[in-house]
Amino acid sequence: MPGHTDNEIVIAAPLDLVWEMTNDLENWPQLFSEYASVEVLDRQGARVRFRLTMHPDENGQVWSWVSERETDRDALSVRARRVEPGPFEFMEIRWEYAEVPAGTRMRWIQDFAMKPTAPVDDEGMTGHINRNSKIQMQLIREKVEKRAAEL
Repeated sequence: MPGHTDNEIVIAAPLDLVWEMTNDLENWPQLFSEYASVEVLDRQGARVRFRLTMHPDENGQVWSWVSERETDRDALSVRARRVEPGPFEFMEIRWEYAEVPAGTRMRWIQDFAMKPTAPVDDEGMTGHINRNSKIQMQLIREKVEKRAAEL
């Protein structure tokens, strides 16, 4: 059965700042703790194709893949998919933003399926993504709130 995750966090910062910082691909290695580099391969309007490379995992394995994402500022959403799925049969991601009384709610929804040859199954990856999303969202919240306090 395909995997599905749905995680969100409220960031005490204006929506424009949250949108700007979290959609600045070139800055992702400074925003996320897991990414070593981002290489933009093609940009056409709101659509960008890019290569993400992670820091080595506990076994020294470096994971890298090409993704494509399209931002829709009016709808406060981003849709992304892995073009080079690696161990995934498919990976589709949706980010949603909303103004809330405490600031901005950022939500990440991921739908995916692992290949039979992948090192983990759908259930294992669901658990990993849920754990890691909470870690990354907390880091992002801290960095965005710090920037908001400086403005």
